[in-house]
Amino acid sequence: MTRGERGTVLVGIVLAATLALAGCAAGGATGGDGMGHDGMGGQDGMGQDDETADFNQADVMFAQMMIPHHAQAIEMSDLILAKDGVDPEVVELAEEIKDAQGPEIELMESWLDEWGMPSMMEGDMGGMGGMGGMLSDDEMDELEAADGPTGTTLFLEGMIEHHEGAIDMAEQHQDDGENEEALDLSAAIIVAQTAEIERMQELLDG
Repeated sequence: MTRGERGTVLVGIVLAATLALAGCAAGGATGGDGMGHDGMGGQDGMGQDDETADFNQADVMFAQMMIPHHAQAIEMSDLILAKDGVDPEVVELAEEIKDAQGPEIELMESWLDEWGMPSMMEGDMGGMGGMGGMLSDDEMDELEAADGPTGTTLFLEGMIEHHEGAIDMAEQHQDDGENEEALDLSAAIIVAQTAEIERMQELLDG
């Protein structure tokens, strides 16, 4: 699979997951119709037993959409780290993003494995560039082709939008999720990425 094809699939995953989370919000994160593990029929019918369940559909969707979202942030970081003439502060930031988000991907994959859920959502709703703040294939190609100084600006602008999308997802999960460990992660993402947005905006303004 080429990087362009992979990017299309990842954006489609995020769109599908975002729509599913919106459905969770409309139907309620806990309780309600069809909320029991035994009643799970694919991704849409997942339910929960209030007495025994330790995760719900919102937790699953959060992990399934944040994994590809994090993966693109790491790819963006790799692209900027491969360039010469990049601001050392931007290099440091990109390395920090990789160091933080790589282990978070592994953590979320471990939850999904424990819950008996796939690490990626089924279906492809590709072509929806910008969903969840993710860069389009063209934007990723532009970042890859840019020189160091231009790439620095593209990276910062793109990562700010990318982080804003992650924060939106994490805030939705805070409203609808149940699993305590997953809620801890979404809360940490909000705090960490809000601070990184402020830092990146200062670098752009500087």
